[in-house]
Amino acid sequence: MTVRRRFRPGSPAGHRHRPWPLCRHCCGLALDLGSARTRAWIAGRGMVLDVPTITFPGAGAVYPVQRGAIVDVPGTARMLDRLLSHRLPRLTRPLVVVTAPVLGGPAYRERARAAVEVLRPRAVLTVPTARAIALAAGADLSLPLLVVDIGAHLTEVVLLVDGLVFDARRTALGTTDLADATDLAGTTDLADADATAEISEAISIMITSMLRQDRTSLTAEALSRGALLAGGGALRPDLTHRLVGGTHAPLRTVPTPHTAAIRGAAKMLRAAHGHPSARGTSPPGPGPLFR
Repeated sequence: MTVRRRFRPGSPAGHRHRPWPLCRHCCGLALDLGSARTRAWIAGRGMVLDVPTITFPGAGAVYPVQRGAIVDVPGTARMLDRLLSHRLPRLTRPLVVVTAPVLGGPAYRERARAAVEVLRPRAVLTVPTARAIALAAGADLSLPLLVVDIGAHLTEVVLLVDGLVFDARRTALGTTDLADATDLAGTTDLADADATAEISEAISIMITSMLRQDRTSLTAEALSRGALLAGGGALRPDLTHRLVGGTHAPLRTVPTPHTAAIRGAAKMLRAAHGHPSARGTSPPGPGPLFR
């Protein structure tokens, strides 16, 4: 099932951001809670974590994030406590930036904040994954940009205008569906090709829908320059080849696409250090960086 939502761009915030970090006692953490893998970046230390998103409440394993949704908040909190509490400096309260699926909505953001509370954060800011990817790629956000993020359980197509989410679609398909199809068929090439075709077709349908419903030329303009491709699916040559044929438009793959979201979130920690939310106050209106 494909979900869509259209957004109206807001006005940029005028905050001046200090470089990260000026205060030697400050601690910053970027976090990407993926359905398949959890990645974390700590200011001054770089990427410290890239592990399966899994927790062990008892005898068996539990996957607390599924299809781009946090389905088990206590389980996610236990996982974060186990993986990160001992990695953070003692007696500090970190500023945390968490990536969030664009169409995850308020429910995802609230669940993410609730889970991160186990780390005793000074503040928790969420950023749309598509924007984090664009920052990791060094994209020109002054121009309309189409981001295609093919994750393990979820694929999103997002149009950014002036760095803000203008339109978005998603489908509950990802790279694990390719693996599942291969396993069930005994690793036959035919099943894998069918699953690749299904994901490629879903992406093409989402882009076509955005083009048809866009009363401006923004989607077409972004597509003509080439969609930005990220996520684990961007590492599949068979999938990217099908996408080029299905969209009839160029694609630009982000370097190291499977870690683009966490690298973009890490860049945002520099801006987040001066954001009003990081000081325990709320900005006067929606800014372009965080929600």
